[in-house]
Amino acid sequence: MTEMVRAAVQTGPRQIEMREFARPKIGPDDGLLRVEANGICGSDVEIYRGHIGSHPTPFIPGHEPMGIIAELGDRAAERWGVQVGDRVALEVIVPCRACNDCLTGRYQACRFRKYGHGVTGIDVEPSLWGGFAEYMYISPNSVLHKIDKSLPAEIAAMYNPLGAGVRWAVDLGEVGLGDTLVVLGAGQRGLAAVIAAKAVGASNVIITGLASDAHKLEVARELGADHTIIVGEDGQDIVEAVTQITDGRMADVALDLTPMAAGPVTDALKVVRHGGRVVLAGLKGGREIPLVTDLIINRALTIKGAFGVDASANKRAIELLESGRFPLAKLHTHTFGLDEVGLAIDTLAGDTDDKSAIHVSVHPSFA
Repeated sequence: MTEMVRAAVQTGPRQIEMREFARPKIGPDDGLLRVEANGICGSDVEIYRGHIGSHPTPFIPGHEPMGIIAELGDRAAERWGVQVGDRVALEVIVPCRACNDCLTGRYQACRFRKYGHGVTGIDVEPSLWGGFAEYMYISPNSVLHKIDKSLPAEIAAMYNPLGAGVRWAVDLGEVGLGDTLVVLGAGQRGLAAVIAAKAVGASNVIITGLASDAHKLEVARELGADHTIIVGEDGQDIVEAVTQITDGRMADVALDLTPMAAGPVTDALKVVRHGGRVVLAGLKGGREIPLVTDLIINRALTIKGAFGVDASANKRAIELLESGRFPLAKLHTHTFGLDEVGLAIDTLAGDTDDKSAIHVSVHPSFA
């Protein structure tokens, strides 16, 4: 048995170090995950750059971990309904499971949670809280989900972005049969929203991207998007484009996923019909965003903020993954090893010569 565990530790903006930690001692209520893969999302990029987040440093990033249970306590096995050898995915939040918010299903709002996967400092024992590690600690209050072991690891690692698509488009946006959805932003979560909307019967899904996102928009069409729009200096006016596509009816729902950009928020308000719904999920790094409230009032809009992915959305996303209904392999573009975490994040961000990234994952066993 390996006594030491290698992990990638973020010590500051754009600073990653490889370190070793003692393998945790597992008791009756907790477990240990052998990490197969950990997906990277846009928030990882902004945290790595130092643009968002107040994470204690040093810490082990990686909040989309998926792998095989290597050790498991007896009570933990009974509570979670899993056993050693099962493949599971872990959620970011580790709730207290006892407060009013937790007991009424709002565990993401738990005020008493102390830990989180990929966001907890290494000074908190047993240090291995993030997915950029060979092994990861599963605490007694962790929320986990079983995944079919026959899925390729890079596909199974998409549970979080696909869960975001399910929660943000379907649960919060209430997209349903026959609806029109506009997705602003063609990253992996934008593409996941296309999948989720099509899975529930949306008739018209429109997704936007910059000229540099042409390859992502092509994949969006293969995943079911009905229309793609190039926006920005080299593209179309989104309001005009949606007006033309819908014959002036506009969209039922708009979902803003663009990071650090102010304009798409107003665009989202303008592309929906009277009484439409707007879901805001693109983090802006604390920037003040100009908001014309008259647009919201006069057009009777409903605005919702999207925070993370909950257990219900993750469960349905995993069912979609396992169904094989969509060509998800087209989403995965890059696999990196544990020693390449910084490069993996830069690749997703488009900060390398390779601009083709869509879904990027870190696999500790990959060499």
